Amino acid sequence: MNSVTKSLAFAVAVVASTAAYAGKPMMPETQMLTIYKQECGTCHMAYPPGFLSKPAWGRVMNSLSNHYGTDASLDDTQVKEISQWLNQHAGTYKRVVQSSKEDRLTTTEWFLRKHKEIQPNVYQRAAIKSAANCAACHTTAAKGDFEEDNVRIPK
Repeated sequence: MNSVTKSLAFAVAVVASTAAYAGKPMMPETQMLTIYKQECGTCHMAYPPGFLSKPAWGRVMNSLSNHYGTDASLDDTQVKEISQWLNQHAGTYKRVVQSSKEDRLTTTEWFLRKHKEIQPNVYQRAAIKSAANCAACHTTAAKGDFEEDNVRIPK
């Protein structure tokens, strides 16, 4: 393989990997994605399941009656179905396995490292409101795309 072919192969691999972590799509297109977005995306962004580990998602789904201070209870069937889908697509790579103590995406080591240049007061802007509002800055977050090229921080 010559150097041009190797470079091209590498570029294709890099582009392909931006849509997935550890070989998993950020937001796998399934009927469950629709249900997940309906149930969880009503109050906050429906985070890609690969952003947390299976144990973290299990703890989140088992504590919906006190979901970070809010009652987000679902019926048993919904909990079972959404939990199975989240577990199937949960993150398994190092950065996700190291969940935060309270299983908050915004307090995981990798989230803090990726956002270290953002001053805390930026999250308090009216158009952002919280570090958990990914879509405020990541313009293609709804598609599961969090690439820096698509970041626009509101003033």
